[in-house]
Amino acid sequence: MSDEGRPIVVLGIGNVLLRDDGVGVEIVRSLERLVDRGAVELPPGTRLLDGGTPGLGLLPVVSQARAIVLVDAVDLGCAPGSVVVVDDATLRHAPAGPLQAGRDGLGDLLVAARLMGTRPGAMVLVGVQPSEIETGLGLTDVVRAAVPAAVQATIRELERLGAVAASAGPAVRDIDDAETAGCD
Repeated sequence: MSDEGRPIVVLGIGNVLLRDDGVGVEIVRSLERLVDRGAVELPPGTRLLDGGTPGLGLLPVVSQARAIVLVDAVDLGCAPGSVVVVDDATLRHAPAGPLQAGRDGLGDLLVAARLMGTRPGAMVLVGVQPSEIETGLGLTDVVRAAVPAAVQATIRELERLGAVAASAGPAVRDIDDAETAGCD
């Protein structure tokens, strides 16, 4: 399959039964609503996927993708609700699990794809610093408030990957580059 025939995948990661851990799934759902309303147009073949708590069952999705934008709760020691974009180079060199703190199988999935030589050509992680990862439904207020910024960061990454036109985008609050570069 040619690279052009391979999809770009936005993969929402997380367990919606663990409060803020479900933020990746909520970001994908928000993006789906924007696409349904016509506020964002994705090219044919671009996939928005609720990956839940990933395991090796997602290996075919990862292996067949041209590029992946992962969206997830990540604990990087930032203020709760901070939106952080982790670039491909950092993801390629990170050992399994540090960005996920061992909560799910994302690190194992990425390592398996790398070992099999089927890792997508480009990958990026749009992460939101959680406030609470405990049993319960619904995002905390601070993380829910960060969803529009995380959606906007995801759209920017899709623009960079050529999956949406630069002029496309929802009317959501803008974020500064500092919010997506990392936290101190």
